[in-house]
Amino acid sequence: MKRLTVSALPLPGLHLITRQRIGDNRGFFTRVFCAEELDAAGWTRPIAQINHTYTGRRGTVRGMHYQTPPNAEMKLVTCLRGEVWDVAVDLRAGSATCGKWHGEHLSSDDGRAMLIPEGFAHGFQALTDDVELLYCHSAAYAPDSEAGWNPRDTTLSISWPLAISEMSPRDTQLPFLDPKFPGVVL
Repeated sequence: MKRLTVSALPLPGLHLITRQRIGDNRGFFTRVFCAEELDAAGWTRPIAQINHTYTGRRGTVRGMHYQTPPNAEMKLVTCLRGEVWDVAVDLRAGSATCGKWHGEHLSSDDGRAMLIPEGFAHGFQALTDDVELLYCHSAAYAPDSEAGWNPRDTTLSISWPLAISEMSPRDTQLPFLDPKFPGVVL
């Protein structure tokens, strides 16, 4: 029985996952990950790493991060507490949508997650205080493959819903997208 609904988003390869919740007076049960159901959306590798983040302050932005080959990764991003504006930017070389972004509202109440393919940068803005996210990754963190773009990049022109209240020093120092950037070759 399928418990995940996979919906294509405007950027090819980017998907919204909606989880079926089965509930009663005790609470609910939901499937977080199912390789068989996510295979159609392109998730074909085992989960290599699961990360849990906490963001305390509304308006905080984290991102825009990705890993380059040979450690390029897919991410399945789920909001466990609070609400976020979750953003993915297509950086794939040769993609008709390279440099374009798409955002989705995710919350602990909506049962939705974003499945982000390899070659996309990812970031989010906390829309509430006390946000927790769970990330499933198809590749383990590899410091030599770490890359990112500044969330305030005017070339990307991401429409953050709130004024940015806080960013890490690392994210503040990320470069702006160079117009000559050739894209990520997968």
